Amino acid sequence: MQQLIEFSTNHLILVLALLAVGGLLVHNLLQGNKGAVDPTGATVMINHQDAVVLDVRPAADFHKGHIINAINIPMNGFANQLGSLEKHKDQPVIVSCRSGAQSAGACQTLRKAGFEQAFNLRGGILAWQSANLPITRKK
Repeated sequence: MQQLIEFSTNHLILVLALLAVGGLLVHNLLQGNKGAVDPTGATVMINHQDAVVLDVRPAADFHKGHIINAINIPMNGFANQLGSLEKHKDQPVIVSCRSGAQSAGACQTLRKAGFEQAFNLRGGILAWQSANLPITRKK
C-alpha cells in the first residue's frame, strides 16, 4: 500500500490520466448505446411505430442507395434545416449515415431541439446492407 501511495505522488499525471480514462470508459458503458438501434430494431420501429428514417449523408451518396422512404438532410447545414422535421417531432426518428458516426452527432442535435425519440442507426447504412435489408436508389 505504501508503494502505491508513493507511486501515485511521484506520477500524479499518470494517475490522473488513468482516472480520466476509467471515468470515460464507465460513462461509455452506461450511456454509450442509449439512443442507438441496430438494423433489426430499426425495421421493427419503422414497421410498428411509424418511425421516420433520416439520412444525413451527402445527396450524392443518398442517391446511390438509401433506406426506403428515408428523408435526406445532409450534415452540412443540418441544424439550419431542422424546421422541415417539426411535423415528425412526436414520432421516433432513426438517423443514419454511412457508418453511424455522423448520425450520432445528428441525434444529439435533434435531442437538443426537442426530438426525444431520436435513435442512431448503429453501424449506419453499411450495417443495414450487411443485414441484407432493402435499399432503394434515386433515379
